[in-house]
Amino acid sequence: MAFWSSTSFFTSKVPRKILFMFTLSLSVTYLFYSLMSCYNSFQFQENYVYQARLVTEETTFVTLREKLYPTSSQGYFDEEIIESSATEQTIAVSSLRNNAGLEESTAAWARVPAAPTSSVSGYQHPEFSTTDSEHRRVVNCTSDYGEKKLPQAIIIGVKKGGTRALLEALRVHPDVRAVGNEPHFFDRNYEKGLDWYRELMPSTLEGQITMEKTPSYFVTNSAPKRIHSMARDIKLIIVVRNPVTRAISDYTQTLSKRPEIPTFEVLAFKNRTLGLIDASWSALRIGIYALHLESWMQYFPLSQMHFVSGERLIVDPAGEMAKVQDFLGLKGIVTDKHFYFNKTKGFPCLKKPEDSSTPRCLGKSKGRTHPKIDPDVIRRLHKFYKPFNMMFYQMTGQNFQWELEEDGNSPGFRD
Repeated sequence: MAFWSSTSFFTSKVPRKILFMFTLSLSVTYLFYSLMSCYNSFQFQENYVYQARLVTEETTFVTLREKLYPTSSQGYFDEEIIESSATEQTIAVSSLRNNAGLEESTAAWARVPAAPTSSVSGYQHPEFSTTDSEHRRVVNCTSDYGEKKLPQAIIIGVKKGGTRALLEALRVHPDVRAVGNEPHFFDRNYEKGLDWYRELMPSTLEGQITMEKTPSYFVTNSAPKRIHSMARDIKLIIVVRNPVTRAISDYTQTLSKRPEIPTFEVLAFKNRTLGLIDASWSALRIGIYALHLESWMQYFPLSQMHFVSGERLIVDPAGEMAKVQDFLGLKGIVTDKHFYFNKTKGFPCLKKPEDSSTPRCLGKSKGRTHPKIDPDVIRRLHKFYKPFNMMFYQMTGQNFQWELEEDGNSPGFRD
């Protein structure tokens, strides 16, 4: 009886304790090795993601700068600017590789103006996959690497005043992104909505200004209210020119398209014998600047308007550009180094871009020789515009001195 009880004790209690301890030790050992394996795997994965992130962000922003700053569209850059930009870009790349704070370094690099160098434009990068969250962080809102925004500044007028020359000069600035064509949103396409308008805009990065120019806005009665409802703090640029020479330039453009139209003298008068000027003719009505400005001043203060002299834009483009850049809060990058006077055209042209063999002048539609106009008609038009000009000077606080021009039809005068 004692034998069976001792055997029962040995087979039931002792082996169970040993089996429990053995199983427990195996479990602990397995858990330890599992944790070690997970740690090594996690460390490898984290290192791989970190390295991929560096390469992906670096190559993505190289592509970004190629898209936003193609040398052919941005035009001439100073050698000093190019050299400085290339140096800053090299420093930025280095900081990306060595700084763990990738997000701040990447954002800083995105604001560095790109240099139009062959090393950037010829760079080919492999494709890397990233997570959705990283893709959203590196690429801002659109496939064009930037965000389409409604304009913060608009060149609203005037026709044949020099708006195209001003826009092309502004597009040289790396912090200006502008629509090339005239959208005519606030006068012809307003029913299409702001989303349609926004889609016309180029993509911009932080610190860049979105712009457009449509000279007919200045003489469109509904434009001031519509623009104010979109952005009441928008900056408005108006390029004005002696109303008489502006009217002749306007007529010259129409004549090139419709040679059969009556002469300037016929269109300018309701009754030439009595000296009655036909102010309903659009070529003359546009030049009554005070009338149109009154509509804009009902919605915008003068502090949000900048008036560019079309005459000074020809004789001193760098001086006028300095004022415009200051008004827009831009660095004075566009200077006299960017211009030269084209004797054939009769106005300044932008110096050639680094990748082009020819300078950038305005197209064939610019620089036409004005037809000969009867001096008596020019004299009467100056007399007609004088009171309106005086009123415009008072409203803007600027004297454009158009009365000093005795003959707006001097030999070889061009539009």
